[in-house]
Amino acid sequence: MPKYVIEREIPGAGELSSAQLRAISQKSCGVLREMGPQIQCVQSYVTADKIYCVYVAPNEEMVREHAERGGFPANCISKLKKLSIPRQQRSNSALTCAPRKGTGSNLSRVKPPRQVCPRAGAPR
Repeated sequence: MPKYVIEREIPGAGELSSAQLRAISQKSCGVLREMGPQIQCVQSYVTADKIYCVYVAPNEEMVREHAERGGFPANCISKLKKLSIPRQQRSNSALTCAPRKGTGSNLSRVKPPRQVCPRAGAPR
């Protein structure tokens, strides 16, 4: 099943209290329950003015429907193409990233997502 990263522009997101974030999460989970098991939230990340969410869903339309039904922004939805998980190694007392055994360089094979998130004033 495809995974998507959703960028939600929420000014002051990083200043939201735990109770406010919990309320947003509970609203999202309620909508997910209504929509059925084929769409799932995997994880969310809060930054200063945005929340990034990783979802599993059959298509982008279902992700967008979740946002609309929940009243959440979905400013950019990008389908994940590949996953790269660097492994840390100690080398001369410094941490360096190394590819997993037998995979070669993970980062050289990662392609940028097809969708480019529109920015203010940028052509779509």
